[in-house]
Parts: sequence; C-alpha cells; structure tokens
Amino acid sequence: MALSITEVFDIINQQIHTLSSETIPIEESLGRTVWSDYNAEFDLPRFDNSAMDGYAIKLCDAGRELQSGRVIYAGDASNFILKEGEAIRIMTGAPIPQGCEAVVPIENVEIFEKSIIVPTPIKKNAHIRYAGEDMKKAQTYIYRGESVSAYTIALFATQGISHIRVVRVVRVAVFGTGDELRPHYEKIQPHQLYNSNAPMFLARAKELGCEVSYIEGSSDTIESLKSSIIEALEADLIITSGGVSVGDKDFTKEAFRQLGMETLVSGIDIKPGKPTTIGKIDQTIIVNLPGNPLASMVNYELFVKLIILKLSGASSCYHQSIETKIKEEYKIKRGKYTVTLGVFDGATFEPLPLQAPGMVSPIARADAMIITTPEVSLLQKGESVKMIPIKFILSSKEERELFNS
Repeated sequence: MALSITEVFDIINQQIHTLSSETIPIEESLGRTVWSDYNAEFDLPRFDNSAMDGYAIKLCDAGRELQSGRVIYAGDASNFILKEGEAIRIMTGAPIPQGCEAVVPIENVEIFEKSIIVPTPIKKNAHIRYAGEDMKKAQTYIYRGESVSAYTIALFATQGISHIRVVRVVRVAVFGTGDELRPHYEKIQPHQLYNSNAPMFLARAKELGCEVSYIEGSSDTIESLKSSIIEALEADLIITSGGVSVGDKDFTKEAFRQLGMETLVSGIDIKPGKPTTIGKIDQTIIVNLPGNPLASMVNYELFVKLIILKLSGASSCYHQSIETKIKEEYKIKRGKYTVTLGVFDGATFEPLPLQAPGMVSPIARADAMIITTPEVSLLQKGESVKMIPIKFILSSKEERELFNS
C-alpha cells in the first residue's frame, strides 16, 4: 500500500542517521555541517576600540580647545592614559585610552597646529566599540547541525580557529536502468533515448554538497543490475532511475531484494511519482525513482533532498514553505496529493501550463512547487498557497523595489 507523503517524511527522519565526522581546515569547510557547538574563546572585539578616525576626549572637555600631540594607531598597545584638557588622535580599530569617554570623528573638529576645538554637546560613549559587544566569551556562535557559510568562516577566523570538526561529505552513486537508455555522450539509434535523469541526479547532489559517482547504466537483467548495485554499495546513498513500476522488465526492486535490501517505502501516494521505493542495504540508503524525468525530479526534491540533509547532519532539514498567491486560476484533477511545478516572481506563483510526468523542459523552468490535497480541484486567482522553493537563490529578470518605507 502506498504511504502518504507525511508518512514517508517520518520514516526518513526515523531511519536516516548522521554520518561520521572529520576535521578539516576552515577554508575547506564551506557548506559543511558542523559536528558540535562552537563557543567563543574570548570577547569580540577583544578590547575597547575606536569605531572612527577621530579624537579621544573626556565629556567635560566638550566645546573647548584641547591640546593634541599624541596618536594611537590600530595595533598599538593599550597603555595610553587620557588627561583632562587633552585630545588624543585615534585611528579606527585602535585601543581606547584609559579615561576616554567618547571619540569625536575627525571631520567634526577644528584642527590647529598643536590643538583642536571639539563641538558640543558630545554623547557619552560615542563611536566606541566595547569589548564583547559583538560576542561574549563562552557564547555559542554556531550550533551542531548548522551549515558553514563564508560568514561563519569569518567568525572562526576571529577566534583563531584553523580547523573544525564537520560531518563528512555524503557519497552519492547514481546509475540508470533500461536497455533503451544511453549516456548523453554516445551516439544513439532511433529507438533509443538519452539518459537525462542520471546527470540531473548527479548535478543536484553536487549542488547539495555531495561527492558523486556515476555507475554505467545497466541493462534490464537481474544480474547486470546486481553488478551495478554491488559496485555502488560503498556509497552512502544509491539513486536509481526507472525499473520500479510493474512492467515485464522492471527488475530493479528484485535485484535489490536479492542483495538483501530492507524496504522502508514501497510506493508513495503522490502525483507524479507513485512508484518510488526507499530502502537500505546495511548502512547504504537506496532510492529507486521513476524513469519519467519530471516525476523523478519531484520525488528527488521532496525525499532525496531530505535524505541527503539527514545524512549530512543538518539540523535544518525540513522543507520550508513560502506563503504566496496563485497568479492565475489553476485547475487540478481531484483525488490525489498532487505536486505542481511553477515559477515564482517574488510576489506570485504561476503553475507551468504543461508538466506531464515524462517531460523534461518544465523541470528546467520550475523554481518552486506546491502540493495540493486530494479534495482540491481549483485554485482561484489570488488564493494563498504554501510554496516550496527549489532554487536556493531568489533573483529576478527585472529590477525590483528592495526598500521598505
């Protein structure tokens, strides 16, 4: 019996576990999942410092002419003491001298040969960055399960960290099935088709941070399929395409069964892509996706992506939706949980007009999807929907208003 989409999500969350860890340089950690929490070793900034090029003064000296002969540069030791009636010239990032109550920007003072005149009034603590105001010692600045970004790497660098412990890269193996399918780099006969699924699966796995390998497409016999499976079993995740329905030559599930696959999911109540199978052989997860490109892409986004995120230890592994509106009225065949691909323009979701399971062109255009329940047959123009993004970067072909006023 086909399982519901929610039931499949639950099985993945219960059965798929985080891989082992490794320690790598922070420069190589982009996109990786951290294995443990990281806490600040010291305050950031480490000492009180100037936020501007200007003059360190006391508040009682506001509006007065002050003697100025000393300068503190960024990198100088913080052993200066500011006296009443004196202004010390200070550079951005330089340590605040003892007794300083504010920094006046250089453009706000009148400068003479050995003195300056500062304005009035002066706000206490103006343009002073205090130790720990950015991050306190012992504060957690990245948590287990979070992904490393370029800006996380900046935080690691501020703490003098050169190497971090991360979940190792997910290894994905892909191979296609079907005598009629040939690699895109070969010449084909009129009765044959190019295998578009395998390179698509590999590329998407790379986008999700995986290490990928391609297993040469096997023919539709049990023995050839078993040979391909054995070759791929060193991977954490094997993705196959085709041979999972009920045709006379659909041997993929049987080949996996003979090699000891434990079936976790055998069919999903979803349109398109019902004959999707998920299982495992020892620690290797197996996903058999439909041969139809659009159906396989939909199930890849909903289920394979979740599996990859679970294996990688990501704490944010659940699908996120964006509340938006349908651009135009859209009819849906009632009776099944249906995935509709479409285009998001930043304000509305527009379903693609043609998106049959065997099509390829819609999957290149789509940047989002919606899932409707079996009782839905019509979405009215302007009706609110929960949209699942596919592309990570939201951009527009036209210049958009970005400011909130």
